[in-house]
Amino acid sequence: MLSSENRTDQEKTILGHPPGLFLLFFTEMWERFSFYGMRALLIFYLTKHFLFSDNKSYTIYAAYTSLIYIMPVIGGFIADKILGGRKAVLYGAVLITIGHFLMGFEGNGGNQAFAINCFYIALAFIIVGTGFLKGNISAIVGSLYNKDDLRRDPAFTIFYMGINLGGALGPLICGYIGERYGWRYGFGLAGVGMAIGLAIFIFCRPLLKGRGESAYPEKLSQKIMGISKENWTYILGLVGIVFSALLLNYHEVVGQLLGVIGILLVGYILYCAFQLPSVARDRLLAAMLLMIGSVIFWSLFEQAGSSLNMFTDRYTDRHIAGIDIATSMFQSLNSIYIILLAPLMAGFWTLLNKYKLEPSSFFKFGMGLIGLGIGFLVLVAGAPAHSNQLMPVIFIFLIYFFHTLGELCLSPVGLAAITRLSPMHMAGLMVGTWFFSTAFGEYGAGMIAQMTSSGGGDGFHTILNVYSSIGWLSVVFGGGIFILTPFLKRLLHENEGE
Repeated sequence: MLSSENRTDQEKTILGHPPGLFLLFFTEMWERFSFYGMRALLIFYLTKHFLFSDNKSYTIYAAYTSLIYIMPVIGGFIADKILGGRKAVLYGAVLITIGHFLMGFEGNGGNQAFAINCFYIALAFIIVGTGFLKGNISAIVGSLYNKDDLRRDPAFTIFYMGINLGGALGPLICGYIGERYGWRYGFGLAGVGMAIGLAIFIFCRPLLKGRGESAYPEKLSQKIMGISKENWTYILGLVGIVFSALLLNYHEVVGQLLGVIGILLVGYILYCAFQLPSVARDRLLAAMLLMIGSVIFWSLFEQAGSSLNMFTDRYTDRHIAGIDIATSMFQSLNSIYIILLAPLMAGFWTLLNKYKLEPSSFFKFGMGLIGLGIGFLVLVAGAPAHSNQLMPVIFIFLIYFFHTLGELCLSPVGLAAITRLSPMHMAGLMVGTWFFSTAFGEYGAGMIAQMTSSGGGDGFHTILNVYSSIGWLSVVFGGGIFILTPFLKRLLHENEGE
């Protein structure tokens, strides 16, 4: 439905929204298509093409995914202070496109040095490109609306549907092509997807109506050593690629780096907390507790791309209606479930809120962890007694179903709660720390995945034992949050001012 006028700014709209929203929708959809399409193949590329051990593959995968979540903090800072969101997204999209096409230099397999180095450089392009693009494209969506515009929340709902549409299509298409016809074709198709997103962003730029430009345009042309600040940011991006490639090559260092940064961040935030008035201090401590829950959740949830992907490949009967389904295609289930379940969950919370029964952020975190744990325990319960029997594929559908329910309880409320609980002068730091906690969780996921491959000969039962342990751990931790919720809610001081 196309209307001729926007009720607030007298501009043409599509479905009641600025056309720029749909430019960003399709750009992000294709970026997520490329990201999840490549990620679905990544663990198999490491183990089946480069012939890395499971342990080494899990560590590289963990280093890659954790760096992916750290870089948007840096990219957002650069966009805010110098470059502006539009140019940051454009630069990021170019780097991501190059990275996906570089993945096509696969060599002849095995531990071939040139191909492995190309692989690390390709991943580094994607890491830094995602840093420039990921957070900033969401910020541009927000800039299309005034803060009191009632269309803002529906706009983000539309935008996130684009994310999950790309997340569903990428593994289905790139995964199938990569596993059936060759890695380079799957990765190349991911590159084509990002190139389409880049072309849409370039040619439809006028639809943004100037949104996303630098807040300090005079800085862009200021020169340092004869080079403009704008060009210095692009050079910084290239330096970041080299640094990221080195970190991937020496992937064990990433965990140590995360540990050091984490200790410094937590120490600094606690120091700041005890300089604040009691209400602000309690709220900040509540935000820190939510971050601890986030680390635990993502450490367990992100088995999907690593150990659960391997389990599905090695121990699951993937024949459905007589068709052998490519393993990587199952990575689309999470996004498909989100598309189907998110409206139902949103309606459920709205109904509870109407009767003043909507649970607190802490209670929802507990629900998320319990849903996550149930997913693992259902998979374990459905496992055959002997490793020479294949797992019925229905249990793969079920684990993703329960994990998605858990995600929908925890993920949407997390960042909103952090921004609500943080003092204004610490909001940027706390949002960055929230993303860092996700990155830490991603690396933790790699460490747990390593546990699934360290049991010797019977990998099937080793994985099940680990999944049983972390499943019960998640349920117990979630139940503990339920019990402590009355105390934890007092930290929120919901009816008090600063």
